Amino acid sequence: MNLQNRTTRYAATVGLLLATTALTAPQAIAAQTRTPTGPVSTTAAEPLGKLGPLTDLVIERIQISDDVAASKFGTDSPIEDPVREAQVLDSVRKQAEAAGVDADTAVAFFRDQITASKIVQRGLFDRWTAHPEEAPTTRPDLGPIRSKLDQLTTALLAELKDTEKVRSTPVACQVQLALAGVSGAAVEHLDPLHRQALRTATDSVCRPAQRTGSNG
Repeated sequence: MNLQNRTTRYAATVGLLLATTALTAPQAIAAQTRTPTGPVSTTAAEPLGKLGPLTDLVIERIQISDDVAASKFGTDSPIEDPVREAQVLDSVRKQAEAAGVDADTAVAFFRDQITASKIVQRGLFDRWTAHPEEAPTTRPDLGPIRSKLDQLTTALLAELKDTEKVRSTPVACQVQLALAGVSGAAVEHLDPLHRQALRTATDSVCRPAQRTGSNG
């Protein structure tokens, strides 16, 4: 089988599996949150599949972006902060190396987390500017927010380590990521803005960074 045919079959297989996941995930979530006798369980549902825990943490980080936006809105604090972003990614690289996670993969993943956060911040800024009555009435302190983000960094790196095997298998990773993404978005009732951020935040989960031999 030539390369073009193999690529076509691969794309068709992934597309079919993703479509099936989108249709079945809501029912799976409903089943997960019910006891055998039928009533809704008190245990909160979580994203499904092998990448569920990773996706759950990603969604938590995205939701914290709401607080980041609230802390900056109406101030001189910019959404774009290249210096801070560089510091975060440099810290991620060092932590990844210490945790036994491929540093390039970790940096690519966390670069996506930063981009996703900025998507949320810009979207909320636009919403609050257009509808001032929806704007936050309090301004959270960035200090505790950043402490929480640091904790999530550690947890996310641990999940990247734990999911190395599934993430290294393209078809399995795409299916598991779709399952976790669809179910996670449903569980958390994510609106279109936060769903867009989730897609961005998980963009490189199944695309490990290529090794170039460079430390940059």
